[in-house]
Amino acid sequence: MQEFKYPVAHQDNVTENYHGTSVADPYRWLEDPESPQTLEWAKAENRITQNFLKNIPARELIKARLTVLWNYPRYSVPTKKGNYYFFSKNDGLQNQAVVYRQEALDDEPAVLLDPNEFSEDGTIALVNQTFSEDGTLLAYGASSSGSDWQEIRIRKVATGEDFSEVIQWTKFTSIGWKHDNSGFYYGRFPEPGSVPAEDQINFSKVYFHRIGTPQSQDVLVYERPDDKELTFQPFVSDDGQYLLLRVFRGTEPKNRLYYREIGSDEAAPFVRLLDGADASYTFIGNRGPLFYIQTDYEAPNQRIIAIDIGNPARENWQELIAEQTDSLAFAMPINQQLVLVYLHDVHHEIKLFGLDGSPAGEIALPTLGSITGLSGELNDSEMFLSFASYLYPTTIFRYDFAKAELNVFRAPETKFDASGYITKQVFFTSKDGTRVPMFLTHKKGLELNGDNPTLLFGYGGFNISLMPDFAPSRLAWIEQDGIFAVANLRGGSEYGEKWHLDGMLEKKQNVFDDFIAAAEWLINNKYTSSEKLAIEGGSNGGLLVAACMLQRPDLYGAVICRVPVIDMLRYHKFTVGRYWTTEYGNAETNADHFKFMYAYSPLHNVKAGVVYPPLLIATADTDDRVVPAHAKKFAATLQAAANYKSQNPLLIRIEQKAGHGLGKPTSKLIEEMSDIYAFLFRHFEME
Repeated sequence: MQEFKYPVAHQDNVTENYHGTSVADPYRWLEDPESPQTLEWAKAENRITQNFLKNIPARELIKARLTVLWNYPRYSVPTKKGNYYFFSKNDGLQNQAVVYRQEALDDEPAVLLDPNEFSEDGTIALVNQTFSEDGTLLAYGASSSGSDWQEIRIRKVATGEDFSEVIQWTKFTSIGWKHDNSGFYYGRFPEPGSVPAEDQINFSKVYFHRIGTPQSQDVLVYERPDDKELTFQPFVSDDGQYLLLRVFRGTEPKNRLYYREIGSDEAAPFVRLLDGADASYTFIGNRGPLFYIQTDYEAPNQRIIAIDIGNPARENWQELIAEQTDSLAFAMPINQQLVLVYLHDVHHEIKLFGLDGSPAGEIALPTLGSITGLSGELNDSEMFLSFASYLYPTTIFRYDFAKAELNVFRAPETKFDASGYITKQVFFTSKDGTRVPMFLTHKKGLELNGDNPTLLFGYGGFNISLMPDFAPSRLAWIEQDGIFAVANLRGGSEYGEKWHLDGMLEKKQNVFDDFIAAAEWLINNKYTSSEKLAIEGGSNGGLLVAACMLQRPDLYGAVICRVPVIDMLRYHKFTVGRYWTTEYGNAETNADHFKFMYAYSPLHNVKAGVVYPPLLIATADTDDRVVPAHAKKFAATLQAAANYKSQNPLLIRIEQKAGHGLGKPTSKLIEEMSDIYAFLFRHFEME
């Protein structure tokens, strides 16, 4: 058995008092990514990891197969603006998808924007694009090395030329074009150096940018210096009459909604239409002063209401579509109708309603799966949707409202025959008796002998549902007799807001219990064994698998922990971490929060002498969402607990020129998955 000797990471005598409890933080020095000692440690760790991975015989074969599976054309849904349809396409192995335009659906598409020309290695990505109402202008954002920060430029659609100005200091922004094409509204944060570093993602402001002028001349439209943690996302109603602001605090789903008429005095105040932050409110469209809103106010599974802004009091709200048994995922006004997409046991269903809320039928989807894209506007007689499932490659459909027909518009041609495989949904019982769904994808005729390599994936947080989707990387796993399992844990929105609330703050342990129960179900039902069961998660899912590994190290044969949140006592001090306090809590300011967060925080629950399963932590050097310090401190803590030697590898892979995953080029995706599967193939002794 191989013995691992890790770089010696010195331990500083750093402690902090949390509400009477002294907590050591010996590797706080790893929080400084630019210090010589951090750089040297990271370089040494990467050297060990890469030497280990490159010597796995299966790795190059895995990479070759992944390259073949990835190499097929992939399309986005077309969007109609003015005289043009716009869509994105990746030929297969392009690092970034290319934006095309065409006047008619059967015309030869013309390239409008090729992000592969931004950089040779594909690490500058297109991460935001908004067309003007008449389709003649495009505002687009570019991100470098996976950063959430983006720079916005403006392109003339007819000529492909860019205006000279560049908009900076934007992150997570929306763009709202004025219908006269004079410019657009956008949100931005303070210029670096103008505020203390800890306020770089506070003090959000909305500006208007006039085309052809420098950013320095942009007009301030709205700010709230009295509440620096509010963030504003501006957008313009489809009729061009209103500028609206979605106002939110961190990742809290409860938000506010403000508006102002466009063309009115630029100094006129915004109307705070919904300012209680008591529910989620999504503006989906309007007919003049009648606003259509999707909300979970007094409806955890969401409903559609209409608010006459001339009489906006709650007693005057009109309920158009009542809350259903299934959760409402999203809604759009198309063809003078409301198109509603519901979640039924974690797969999508489409229902149509009139603008008055009257039922107008359903649209049958090809199989159990999810809608990954939908486009259309109020006066369109057609809409486009992309549909996918675990064995159903993302396919573009066109729906003709007049004929009530859904037809394939663009179908991919993959190099994988799905006929020999199956996806099924099972349900298991968690520790507290809650019924939890899970999808299993594997070869038909699978023998339940308890010896099948199984990869269990989860997330469980931030109101995010894990929907059936198609990923070429997963095919390489199931081809080798592997099982790919996805558990739909509490903390997501699979069953509405209650499902989310039952997996956050003091109830976060429910998420870990759900995941552990999923693993036990797979073992008890002879799909696999502890020795052949791997768990994987990223970001909040990285926290999930780290916590579950520490709580039940006996249950897993390998762990893949990607861009994880690990230090639950200090996460809010880094980049956008303060956005997550409504989800996780704040151990620094709240003694009750400290108690339950300290109980599961992976960094603070590593125990010496415990044999942990083989672990591969994957992070990235320029991740500015979940900083790599989380992963680095976790690796150092685990390696020290193993006394610098362990029969099982406890490795960290630190990607260069990459972030949290945003815009990651295809070449890097293939390299990362090749390393992950090589790691699993070795430990599960897969051929």
